[in-house]
Amino acid sequence: MEVRGPYSNTKDQVRALEELREKLPSIDTPEPPSIRRDRPGRARQLGSEQVEQLIADYRSGATVYELGDQFGIERRTVSNILHRHGVQMRRRGLSPDQVDDAVHLYKLGWSLARVGDHLGVNHTTVLTKLRERGISTLDTHGRPRAEAGDAR
Repeated sequence: MEVRGPYSNTKDQVRALEELREKLPSIDTPEPPSIRRDRPGRARQLGSEQVEQLIADYRSGATVYELGDQFGIERRTVSNILHRHGVQMRRRGLSPDQVDDAVHLYKLGWSLARVGDHLGVNHTTVLTKLRERGISTLDTHGRPRAEAGDAR
């Protein structure tokens, strides 16, 4: 007696294939219209008037973050536009009192991003200042973060 295992009774398999075939559209069914999508990766381009406005607003004290939100572009794009037009960039950073606040808030359990949003700077600025103060930080998984320059 030869044992064929699961392939000895093909009735169930044939029935399953027939059910699948019934779910397929008929050959005569017209193809559905394709969905029109925007091309990915195309950066939003600002017109010359918008660029002039962006530069004027920056010189009036607006931050690159505020301008990015205002014009619907990344803050790095704002910086690139300002650099291309020879605009002197401001370096905000954090004052010593703000760094004290950042240390306090981080020790209370705030994330780097939340502390950065609260103080109006990027989370990497907060991370740099905490490291300068010798504060050990955790990564997004709650593990001790590698110090700058450490290889893991």
